[in-house]
This record gives sequence, C-alpha cells and structure tokens, in this order.
Amino acid sequence: MDMLGALVPLLLMFAIFYFLLIRPQQKRQKKIQQMHSSLEKGDKIITIGGLHGTIDAIDDDRIIVAVDNGNKLTFDRQAVRDVTNRD
Repeated sequence: MDMLGALVPLLLMFAIFYFLLIRPQQKRQKKIQQMHSSLEKGDKIITIGGLHGTIDAIDDDRIIVAVDNGNKLTFDRQAVRDVTNRD
C-alpha cells in the first residue's frame, strides 16, 4: 500500500507534465509541418531570419524567394516561419 501511495504523485506529475508541455509542443510542431508541406509558388512568406518575400520556385527541400529589386534568394523549406497571405 505504501508503494501505491508513492506512485500516485509521480503518475500525477507525469500527466500534468504531458498535458502542459509535451502535447502543446506536438500540436505546434504538427501545425508547422503542415504549413511547410502546403507552401506554394506565389505565397508571401516571412523566414526565420525575418526576411519578407514571395515564393518564386519550390521543390522538395528548397524554395527560391523573390525579394525587392528582382533579387532571388534560396532557402531551405524549414526556414519559413510564417505565410502572410493566408488566413
């Protein structure tokens, strides 16, 4: 009986830890993964570094971003932080 009394608080702490930290992080990661997989040519984006531009070309793991003055930059797909033209 003593062992069960010591185990219950540990299980309770694990459950709280899971629902407050692990599960929300998994939801955020899934949302980011979904956003990266749905990128399309013409999307206006913001990169992790804060660069604003428009996707000019895209392949499996890289994107080409058009910025002012016709300059084009190549980024990894994971460098996209946000898509600004979608709701």
